[in-house]
Amino acid sequence: PDGDYTKGGYSTHIVVDQLFILRLPNNLDLAASAPLLCAGITTYSPLKQLGLESGQRVAVVGLGGLGHMGVKLAASFGAEVTVISGSPHKEQDAYNLGAHSFLLSTETSALKQRNKYFDAVLDTVSYKHNLADLLGILKLNGTMILVGAAENPFELPALPLIVGHRKILGSLIGGISETQEMLDHCGRHNITCDIELIAAEQINQAYERVLKSDVKYRFVIDCATF
Repeated sequence: PDGDYTKGGYSTHIVVDQLFILRLPNNLDLAASAPLLCAGITTYSPLKQLGLESGQRVAVVGLGGLGHMGVKLAASFGAEVTVISGSPHKEQDAYNLGAHSFLLSTETSALKQRNKYFDAVLDTVSYKHNLADLLGILKLNGTMILVGAAENPFELPALPLIVGHRKILGSLIGGISETQEMLDHCGRHNITCDIELIAAEQINQAYERVLKSDVKYRFVIDCATF
C-alpha cells in the first residue's frame, strides 16, 4: 500500500514503478513474446535508428536467437533480406522466417557476387569471424551493425572502410520507450519469437542444448512449473 517493493512468494499482484511497465499487444502470445524484450529490441533498435526503408537490402549474419528476429523485423520494414550463415541446414528456416535469399558464409565466391550490394549488414554472430569479407558486400555509405558480442577482437582492413565510406556501429538493447515502440510494431505485424516452452525441471537439459546450438530459437521457462 505504501508503494515499496514487495517480494512475497504467495503474492498475486506486485507493485512496480510505472516508468518500467510495458504493454503487450493482445494479439501476441505471452510466452513467444518474452524474448522480444531481449532479442527483439536488440535487433529492432539498430534497424530503426538506421532508418531502414522498404526496398533496401539487408544481410543478416547468423541465424540464431538474435538472427531469426533480425530476419523477421527487417522483412517487416519491407527490406530485401538475405541470411548469411555457416549452417547449410538452416536455409529453409531462413526462407520460412521471411528471408528472400540465403548465402553460405563459407562460400566466398557467393559473397563476392554480392559485392557492394547491401545497404546494411546486421551481424549477430557471437564468435570471431571474418568481417573483411562482409565489408565488401556493403554499398557505398553502407553500415555494418554488430550485435553479437564476440570475445576476441576483430581485424579489419582500413581501405574498404575509407574508400567505401562505410560505417561500423554496435548496438545493445534499447530504452523503455523504444521497447514499447518495438512491441507495438510487433503487434501490428504479428511478430513473435520462435520458442520452445520448457518446464523448470528441463532447465539443465535446455542449457546443454544451448551449448550445442540445438534450439529454435529461444528457450522460455514456464514459471508456473517452479
